[in-house]
Amino acid sequence: MTLLALDPPDLLGEFYISFWIPTAVLTAALLIKLPTIVRLWRDPLLRAVGGLLLLACGVFVFCTPSTIAAVNRLTGVPNISAPWCYSLLTAFCGSCLLLIITWRNGRSDRSAATRRAVRWVLSVYSAVVVTLWVLFLLADAPVERLRDLDTYYATTPFMREEILLYLVAHAVACLITSRLIWNWVRTEGLDAWLRWGLKLLGAGYLLNLIFDASKLVAVVARWTGRNLDWLSTDLAPPVAALSAILIAVGFILPHAGQYLHDRWRVRLAHRELRPLYLLMRTAGGEGVPFVLRATPELRLTRRETFIRDVLLPLARHLDTGLGRRAYEAALGLGHPPERARALAAAVSILDAVERRSRGPEPAEATAGPDTTNLLREIGAVSRALRSPDEIEAVRALAAAPAESVAVHE
Repeated sequence: MTLLALDPPDLLGEFYISFWIPTAVLTAALLIKLPTIVRLWRDPLLRAVGGLLLLACGVFVFCTPSTIAAVNRLTGVPNISAPWCYSLLTAFCGSCLLLIITWRNGRSDRSAATRRAVRWVLSVYSAVVVTLWVLFLLADAPVERLRDLDTYYATTPFMREEILLYLVAHAVACLITSRLIWNWVRTEGLDAWLRWGLKLLGAGYLLNLIFDASKLVAVVARWTGRNLDWLSTDLAPPVAALSAILIAVGFILPHAGQYLHDRWRVRLAHRELRPLYLLMRTAGGEGVPFVLRATPELRLTRRETFIRDVLLPLARHLDTGLGRRAYEAALGLGHPPERARALAAAVSILDAVERRSRGPEPAEATAGPDTTNLLREIGAVSRALRSPDEIEAVRALAAAPAESVAVHE
């Protein structure tokens, strides 16, 4: 009830978002992408991403009131930050369009339509930036305004046209970009991380349209003699900050999400191999030595290599007959074929380890049974070893006379 009693400016003040928050998020996104951008600088898509994030950071750094005042004081020209901030915002709009064109069409697309679209964006938005500076030189704006310049000079000749030009250029770019993004989101076969990243980008650009609408309504209200400055000074800034956060997270999510997914998959595979690894340690002596700085991928590779290295000499102790009976027994117990193969392999390996511990190695270096499938399915076998009750049931049934197995089929 207290919030409802507040005036719009006071109400929006409760939801103030510092411009340094989106700046920090955008900087984090840029730092995450920077190593890849530097390494693959010739990739136009990565250059577009880097340029967009750099410009977005620049917009929020130079559009804060403290930075605006510092630039004006440094140059000695009141309000020179206006064309500078408008230029950064316009360049950001153009880079958004270039990114979507490059990203959507693919890095290998060199069609005439793509080249024409890129040239159109570069020429139009370069012309807008030049026009913004020309209009500022022609305008008379002697009073420094740090927060309400758009509405304060909304009726001033040339400044009026400059303000309208940057807002229209920004709105058109955001409208086209958001439409391209939402069309892309509906495409089938997208990676889940990319789809969610695109949804956040689309939401960010839709908020940019709210920013433009707020500014335009406040400016038009000044033209008609009304005062709706709070739309420009109190509503538009937090909308822009929230938009930048969504856009930054939208760029981070596909990269970071895929990275975390890959790391989780590697660690999960490493953990799944633990039962079989421990069993192979009992048969092959010491396991893999611990290396503090080894990457998860290296640890997984070393564990897989160790398991296969121990399985190869152990293969000569495998009882192929037991393996067949164990597979039939697992099927008879209701296990699906893939699970039955893993349980049968686990039974065979446990039996081979016991055989090896009871007796010496065979005198002749005879070749053991074919272990190609076993070496390829070590993950499934290791998961089967986590179910000792199922293994014991299969092993007991497989050890019974052949006619007993037939009864259970």
